[in-house]
Amino acid sequence: MHLLLTDRLACPRCGPEHGLILVAHAMEDRRVRRGLLGCSNCREEYPVVDGVADLRPPPRAGRPAFDPASEPPSEESMKLAALLGVTEGPAHVLLLGPGSAHAAGLAAAVSELEVVAASGGFPEASQQAGVSPIVVGGGRLPFFSSVLRGVALDGNTASSWLDESVRVLAPGNRLVVTTPGESAGGLLEEKGLEVILDDPQAVVGVRK
Repeated sequence: MHLLLTDRLACPRCGPEHGLILVAHAMEDRRVRRGLLGCSNCREEYPVVDGVADLRPPPRAGRPAFDPASEPPSEESMKLAALLGVTEGPAHVLLLGPGSAHAAGLAAAVSELEVVAASGGFPEASQQAGVSPIVVGGGRLPFFSSVLRGVALDGNTASSWLDESVRVLAPGNRLVVTTPGESAGGLLEEKGLEVILDDPQAVVGVRK
């Protein structure tokens, strides 16, 4: 997990009004390898183990498992970068669900981009430059409001995380829904986004 990401993190238990304080026990190249993220309001602590921040609200059942997924820029990651409209950093974007498998490729494709990958994936991702893997749960994203330059999720994930994805997205930036259902475009419009692309492969909305 990149050190600067902590400036955007909020307590998943208390909400976006309460930030998290980092106590780093081991760091490497400005990445937290081991430590704790603590909330001064509720006193809850969230562990960082092997570079992965476990930001699930309590109770947390066991240590999350991750599958390998490290990749160079690919056609899919380049397409995702184009859909998000992020051509250069510094910036933070969030990939939720299966799309987080493209985190390493997206980070390699865009200079100074830090990709927050929220899913059960890749133990080696914590070693990948430009990728901060986190674990989320409880229906709340652990970020302050309006702080991310882009959010991407798939059609199945959208039903659970759409409201939170819109909340954390900075105005003027894009939310991408891949493999969307027929109603995805309408849902984004209901949330106040301007839909600029609506096809069977992806729906893209801009937060006004």
